[in-house]
Amino acid sequence: MSATQTVVLKLSVPDGANAEFDALQDVVAELVTQALSKSYSTKLTELPAYQAVRAQDAAYQGRVALALATALNHCTPADYRSGYTIGELLGALLRGTLGLTEDDYLRLFRLYNLTFSAAVPSPYLWPYFPVALTLAQLSRLVKKQGRLGQPMREYLGQLLRYSATGQGDLIKIRLKTQEVLNLAGEQQAPTVAFVEGDPFGKQLNQFLAGLNPLAAAEWAGLLQLWQKATTGQPTAKLRKALDASSSAIGPDAVRQQGRAWLQLLADIPVVEQPQVHEYGNGTVYNYSTWDFLMESNAIVAKGLVWTVQPLADAALLHLLTALASKCFRKIPGKGPLAPGLGNACLLALSQNGLPGVAALARVRSKIRQTNTQELIARYIAKESQQLGVSPAEIEDMAVPDFGLEQDRRVEELGDYTATLLLADGKAEVQWQKAGKSLKSAPVALKSTHAAELKELKDAQTQTQQTYAAQRDRLDRSFADERRLPWPWFAQYYLDHGLLRLLTQRLIWRFHYPDGTHRDALYLDGAWQDANAQPVPLPGDEGHVQLWHPVLCDAAEVLAWRGLLEAHRLRQPLKQAFREVYLLTPPEERTRTYSNRMAAHLLKQHQFNSLAKLRGWRYRLLGAYDKGYDSEIASLSLPAHDLTAEYWVSEVNADGAWNDTGIYHYVSTDQVRFTRGNEPVPLPEVPPLAFSEVMRDVDLFVGVASVGNDPQWRDNGGLAQFRDYWESYSFGDLGEVAKSRKLALERLVPRLKIGRVSEIKGNFLVVKGHRHTYKIHLGSGNILMEPNDQYLCIVPDRSAKTLGASDVFLPFEGDAVLSIILSKALLLMDDDKITDQTILRQL
Repeated sequence: MSATQTVVLKLSVPDGANAEFDALQDVVAELVTQALSKSYSTKLTELPAYQAVRAQDAAYQGRVALALATALNHCTPADYRSGYTIGELLGALLRGTLGLTEDDYLRLFRLYNLTFSAAVPSPYLWPYFPVALTLAQLSRLVKKQGRLGQPMREYLGQLLRYSATGQGDLIKIRLKTQEVLNLAGEQQAPTVAFVEGDPFGKQLNQFLAGLNPLAAAEWAGLLQLWQKATTGQPTAKLRKALDASSSAIGPDAVRQQGRAWLQLLADIPVVEQPQVHEYGNGTVYNYSTWDFLMESNAIVAKGLVWTVQPLADAALLHLLTALASKCFRKIPGKGPLAPGLGNACLLALSQNGLPGVAALARVRSKIRQTNTQELIARYIAKESQQLGVSPAEIEDMAVPDFGLEQDRRVEELGDYTATLLLADGKAEVQWQKAGKSLKSAPVALKSTHAAELKELKDAQTQTQQTYAAQRDRLDRSFADERRLPWPWFAQYYLDHGLLRLLTQRLIWRFHYPDGTHRDALYLDGAWQDANAQPVPLPGDEGHVQLWHPVLCDAAEVLAWRGLLEAHRLRQPLKQAFREVYLLTPPEERTRTYSNRMAAHLLKQHQFNSLAKLRGWRYRLLGAYDKGYDSEIASLSLPAHDLTAEYWVSEVNADGAWNDTGIYHYVSTDQVRFTRGNEPVPLPEVPPLAFSEVMRDVDLFVGVASVGNDPQWRDNGGLAQFRDYWESYSFGDLGEVAKSRKLALERLVPRLKIGRVSEIKGNFLVVKGHRHTYKIHLGSGNILMEPNDQYLCIVPDRSAKTLGASDVFLPFEGDAVLSIILSKALLLMDDDKITDQTILRQL
């Protein structure tokens, strides 16, 4: 034994404080000596000294436990090895049967420093006291004698209040303390206490305190079960107990109260708290924490979600969807806000049939974590298997229509008429009284029709969310080349209250039973081709496919674009004006890979977000030892049994990583397609799938490239990549930028900038009063003539973008196009600029 260990075991105990220690000091010393010198493979219970103690009666073992607790009480942090060993020995004894009385257990708790005095350090600074095991032993005693003495009852009440102030092990202690008090059986309702470190815990305690004794007993029994929601899914035993407790209270009452608590959880603000940590060497580290729920109350919230899972109605599903989105909100340096609670919400949604699948589809579009997106996909696939349909089909079936007919839903509320209208992708509510339009919801209805108003507001929110989710689903579905039977298409798309608006503004390919096909758009109440000629329906034996410009020649694509412009029809997603990526001669020569999108420098976090948004799988590269210096972003193409890969590598230069060790930048490499981990020759990849994958990758580069950041060079950047920034900022145009150029060639002459602007090569050239400016059509960056001096103008992304909002576009406008128009409008009147940052450059 070391000198420190000998001191610990030869403690001088105050007179009369612990006679057991004096009598058993040698026993304790031998136990600790053997435990400290044992091999790693030897168990404590195999030590001769321990087995000798176990051979004695329960009373003797109880005295040894008290002696060990005394020794442990006198350990200091410097005696950590001895303290840990003594704690293990005491814990081992407490797993057996000890002959201890209530007074003995009170002595043990006090030896653990659980005296609730500010003068005594918290026992969790010294983590070896087996408090939970001691409470388990006490519960055995209570079961046996059926009661608790007043001193112990008062002490446990103090412990319950004390344990309600912390997290971690204190959660287990609080639950065990409640269990012991409940075993005594002297109160009408079970003892349940929640941490009041957040609004949810406070609300639960207030709720229980305000109930009558009978209701309190029923609700406390249910809420006590919630504290056991520590696993990923409820066990069969807990599921049965939750259902039985809900039945005892009444499903309607649980459903109603559950809505209120879920609404509270959805409304609790997520507050950033700045923190400062000072190291001993004088270094100061500033960081932030984010307050939402205390750890123990997050567990309780999972229990709430599990309870309402089989009771969910439309309102509950809406709240579960909102809470799931909130829980997977990304927190800097941490990850998802509350993934355990979020997963509980997803599980609850997955157990609610088609409405639940629809909710999962809505929430999936808001989640960026790949593993969570895959979890949602598994839930949808499981439900589709049970119904005997494909995952895509069940998503079709699950889309709610929210009561929309002809793009609207009309509600009569008293003397007022509310119309929920879906137009141009926006859900809004319009009000009328006696045929006269009103600006907003009448104040009088807030007291007479509060429930109906809330339901209408929820319907508006869900309609907007569902429309966006389904639009994005269709936008990602081109590569699948999915063919829908006409009856299915008619039922779930064309005649659907919500999807109808999407369907009728898109071009579809009709496949006829005889093997022919025609392309058609629903226009002026009939299906027409690109020349505005009628197109016959394919019939019940025919199929329908979402049209893509790669499926036809350039002349037909131009005809469709002309038709859209002539009828001023804005498509909900870019289709007729969609960029097409065809195989190039260099790609035919490289055969199995494309370098078209290689050698770019991307902002990694922005690239990661875009990749997840488009359904790609990617792991952030970090400056830590995990053996990676490269990564692959991959996209599964199950319809073709292919996987697309975009290779990237870390940029390890000049400390280019953030506080969490994640690299700021990655450099790009090849695009490949594989099947079963084997490369597939590019000419064998279906052209539509190839085009869509390359479009995604072009989007990643076009948005995440440092060349798009007007401040990157001036803010330092990476010196070795300055040439790349220059070449990208003012170089050749990619396919997206070429599409933008075509749009600007049509737009500019119609705008007020048209009299001083023109398209020249890769630039929009604007003549101002001070200079002539060249705005690059790819990056939106600016050069000033005559010497191509760089002009840095950072767009205000919070302000409404000028230029595009009042001009018809037959497709969803991109952000860079709007930025280019805004800069042009500013620079044409450069004599009116007041911003000093810009003026100093002019």
